[in-house]
Amino acid sequence: MKAAERGIWKSTELRRRLSDAGLEMSAGKMSALWTGTPTSIRLDDLDVICHVLDCEPTELLIREPEVVAARRPVKENTAAVGGAQVITPRLGRNRSLPPV
Repeated sequence: MKAAERGIWKSTELRRRLSDAGLEMSAGKMSALWTGTPTSIRLDDLDVICHVLDCEPTELLIREPEVVAARRPVKENTAAVGGAQVITPRLGRNRSLPPV
């Protein structure tokens, strides 16, 4: 959206402007950035992109808490009790029981 607000309608145009600002970007990385699915981005690259688009990083980054929650591993030794998470210890080999 920020690119469109600046009159940049093609990824090749943004890539050229980034190159003019000193950021050489591969076609694949530019494609991922343009479609909104980059796997990663360096902070200094983000700085150049913000300079070219005359915006702040917060205007480009979109938080996705549900995606973060989906990536969280399921822990087998935990259970929720009254809204709080209770951790059940696992006893492995060569471990004694805790004192009574």
